[in-house]
Amino acid sequence: MERVVAEHLSSCYTERADFAGYTESSGIDLFEQQRAAERRRAEPLAARMRPRTLDEFVGQEHILGPGKLLRRMLDAGRLGSLIFYGPPGTGKTALARLIAGHTKGRFVALNAVASGTKEVREIIESATKEVEEGGQPTVLFVDEIHRFNKAQQDVLLPDVEAGIITLIGATTQNPMFALTSPLLSRSTLFTFEPLSREHIVTLLKRALNDNERGLGKFKVEADEEALAFLSETSDGDARRALQALEVGVLSSINGNARPIRFTLEIAQDSMQRKVLNFDPTGDTHYDLASAFIKSMRGSDPDASIYWLARLLESGEDPRFIARRVVICASEDVGNADPQALVVAAAALQATEFVGLPECQLALAQAVTYIATAPKSNAATVAIGAARKDVQEGRTLDVPKHLRDANSRGGRRGDGGQGYDYSHDHPGGWVDQQYLPEERHYYEPTDRGYEGEIRKRMDELKKRRGEK
Repeated sequence: MERVVAEHLSSCYTERADFAGYTESSGIDLFEQQRAAERRRAEPLAARMRPRTLDEFVGQEHILGPGKLLRRMLDAGRLGSLIFYGPPGTGKTALARLIAGHTKGRFVALNAVASGTKEVREIIESATKEVEEGGQPTVLFVDEIHRFNKAQQDVLLPDVEAGIITLIGATTQNPMFALTSPLLSRSTLFTFEPLSREHIVTLLKRALNDNERGLGKFKVEADEEALAFLSETSDGDARRALQALEVGVLSSINGNARPIRFTLEIAQDSMQRKVLNFDPTGDTHYDLASAFIKSMRGSDPDASIYWLARLLESGEDPRFIARRVVICASEDVGNADPQALVVAAAALQATEFVGLPECQLALAQAVTYIATAPKSNAATVAIGAARKDVQEGRTLDVPKHLRDANSRGGRRGDGGQGYDYSHDHPGGWVDQQYLPEERHYYEPTDRGYEGEIRKRMDELKKRRGEK
């Protein structure tokens, strides 16, 4: 098995010094060529199948298609610095390498996690020297550029602005928050979308048919349902899909038997458990929480349960989820179904008491209850309006008959005098002033139990002689 895999990897490359659309200087010696070839032999299928030309690039038509901005910039030869923002496995690194080749630039790659200001300054010095000697401009690709702190980003600014280097930064985090304003103002931002199922299937078939870099020499017969499974479960990440394909094919090699059958069962066994793209402090966190709350507010229990599952599978703290459920019960259901807050509070307590995985049951119960409950934000509107009055309007004094008789002011003889105890009257109600001037905040709807509250309030208005 090991011998067959090694022979396959060795045959995937020719002894060339070119890589990803651009060529090293012809002065490279044979030993360096050999070392480069050895490095490439160890590369996984996803790296070997990187596109060599722009025409081979799959996906991101919204920025790279005919007439789109990035394509226009490339055709015009006016590139400037770029920021690529999007999920993993969507072609950010591959496209950066292709751009370097298209512009005939000297490609230098850094990973912001393992690099610092020292490495950046050395690259800038080398790029400056190259330009001064009439050489190629440098395309600096910084992967995970959001990991650079402000000082490290600032080091790039003068030479980016002067055109000494063309910066291409890749990030999975929102650049508006992760990058400094000066760097963003000197760059063009492009958002990468997850690859479609059709894109993934195209890449898988290309790898199966490529004899030089891919798996073509094995004459693999891949079932359509197996490829469909990989395209679905990879979540638009070409790297994951190609990795699973390579594992499935190479683990199915049995001597010299040909062809190899790549079935749905093999595809399922070769795909690792899905790791969702999630950052508890980033955009995905807030987007999922927003979709979750809006689905409950919109009375869609299926959508609410799906977003709950996404949050749980992403590793979100279940207590954060439970708190959002409690808030929604008051903010969006309110008195249309007062029981919703009771159910939500119980789910919060159960989450604290039992934790995962069992607390998902209590959360699911509360979420479906709130999603299907009648909705009213009347209480939410009421407290918002009242607090605005307190903050911006004239402060109202407490009427004397409502003051505390035991306070120091009350002991002087004016606190609580004239107060009429409600329970001394029929029905437990007496017409009495509770604000020094008339104010109206709570306007119940006619939905759910709040309809009963509205009837009660209308009856009290009649007894007070109000219209």
